[in-house]
Amino acid sequence: MKLKVCLIQDNPIFFDKEKTFEKIEMLSAQYAKEGNKLIVFPESFIPGYPRGFTFGAKIGSRTTKGREQYANYHANSFDLESSDLERLETLCIELEIYLVIGVTEKSSTNGSLYCSMLYFSPNGFLGVHRKIKPTGTERLIWAEDSGKSLVSFDTKIGKLGGLICWENYMPLARMAMYQKGVEIYIAPTADARENWISTMRHIALEGRCFVLGCNQFFTKSMYADEFQKELKEEQEIICNGGSVIVSPLGEVLAGPLFGESGAVSAEIDLNLIIKSKLDFDPIGHYSRNDIFELIIKDQPPMKKEKP
Repeated sequence: MKLKVCLIQDNPIFFDKEKTFEKIEMLSAQYAKEGNKLIVFPESFIPGYPRGFTFGAKIGSRTTKGREQYANYHANSFDLESSDLERLETLCIELEIYLVIGVTEKSSTNGSLYCSMLYFSPNGFLGVHRKIKPTGTERLIWAEDSGKSLVSFDTKIGKLGGLICWENYMPLARMAMYQKGVEIYIAPTADARENWISTMRHIALEGRCFVLGCNQFFTKSMYADEFQKELKEEQEIICNGGSVIVSPLGEVLAGPLFGESGAVSAEIDLNLIIKSKLDFDPIGHYSRNDIFELIIKDQPPMKKEKP
């Protein structure tokens, strides 16, 4: 089966959920018209990945201004229990697309924030993956989730799954995706280093899957004036992009796109996955289940898309 997929490398309207929603709707409509059936947005596109922000915190102290900034970030984060969800569901139904988007999600249960990846089909919401281990000082603002967040989905366009940013450096987390038979592995990120492209190619080769690595392009001048003052020590280019699409043989099909906003699009053929398994298959003839056993607590079974 062949389908056209698209990665949106752009910037959100930072700390402004409504304007970012409007941009998502505009870009999704634009690239759906070009025949893309799966559209992917970067890590924490709503309300923005807060690179360079301290939220007034250092070991042993926090500031009033930092708490106010966190409250603002929290207020503009995605709420699954609100009309936010319905808005993206409606978008996918109207455009007849699959959508995967990185958001900062606020929990209505415990009030915590999570770095999340939301999956949608033309029939509506499929589910959510929450980062199981925020990286470094991300832990200041994002909680971590359990194995129940290692989700995957059997859809009409293939088996979808993936991990966010540096979760992809966790070998057992990757294997949790491989053992579900994920065919389209989605990796929204904020990592714009050229080394990241090597990671995407490695995962494609290791997992024998298509890998869609989606990043944003963001400059300091794109921030509101109040944020630019706070980030005066940052370079002009905050995030340089690097979105890329890789085949199960590790070949770059489109991208990487650096240094500008835009989209990375390619037609992928799922039949190539079977062909690639002649050489290697991490859950087939290279798995050696007689030697190795992987136990993942609470990982849910692959969810099948409703007809």
